[in-house]
Amino acid sequence: MCPGYLDGLFAGMSISVPPLFNFGNERIRTEIGPAVLRGERRSCLAITEPYVGSDVANARTRAEKSACGTYYILNGVKKWITNGHGADYFITLARTGGPGAKGLSMFLVERTEGVSTKLLKTSYSTAAETTYVIFENVRVPAENLLGREGDGFMVAMGNFNHERYALCCGLLGHARYTMEEAFKWAAQRKVFGKTLINQPVIQEKFAKMVTRVESVHAWLETITHQMNNMNYAEQNEKLGGIIGLLKYEIAQVANLVADETVQILGGRGVTQGGMGRIIERFNRTYKLPAVYGGSSEIVASLGIRQAMKSYPRDAKL
Repeated sequence: MCPGYLDGLFAGMSISVPPLFNFGNERIRTEIGPAVLRGERRSCLAITEPYVGSDVANARTRAEKSACGTYYILNGVKKWITNGHGADYFITLARTGGPGAKGLSMFLVERTEGVSTKLLKTSYSTAAETTYVIFENVRVPAENLLGREGDGFMVAMGNFNHERYALCCGLLGHARYTMEEAFKWAAQRKVFGKTLINQPVIQEKFAKMVTRVESVHAWLETITHQMNNMNYAEQNEKLGGIIGLLKYEIAQVANLVADETVQILGGRGVTQGGMGRIIERFNRTYKLPAVYGGSSEIVASLGIRQAMKSYPRDAKL
């Protein structure tokens, strides 16, 4: 299945709904959140900006509180927002105070006057509705603040763990499916008098792929168990860095699978349609999860920085 289609079905919703239930008021938790889960309304997470990607703390979109204190005026732009083009609600990070992380707040912004969207074409599919969002003097009720003013960075960071976990599950599943398709082909394609799978060089390619895929899958299962047995606070404290490293490693495994399966399929591996369509599509789309949800460089750094926090200061060789 096309990853763009999958993203269009659930990605924007799955990463934008948790803040509604974790930090929204009663109306948001009992009316808006359930409506999105039932498919009656659509939502997206609007954090990334044209000039701010991984550097979330320096977001420029601004929300100014009115003199009466009953609403905010929101101005700014967001880019590469999954599910944004058809969204009814935008879970939006905006600056309400000074520079840095402490000046940010998170809002539920309803599609209303001043909100406009433009569909962006990416390398995989417009079905994901990757979007450029413009906020021009949008009036946002003060009760649509998610959490407290100044807590926006914390809300955004707390949301990343399960987003990255979901990305890991999806990318690894696609990698395994792609490897399986290549194995089927290798078992039936004959070259120099015998099937590809009986060629030592091809066996080595599969050995590299299988060991990496199975190893990272076992790691994913371990983290899944931990997530199912930790509360929200424990997950944020103990799993953020580990999930980041898992995402980093799965992106490397996906790169290996994309490269080796194309080599195994040859021309069919770069042809849209036919026996190699799965391999071609994976080779064209596998790179995206290495960029969004925290680039590979950012999550690798996060993993090591988190490990250093608990490293004994006096440890020496």
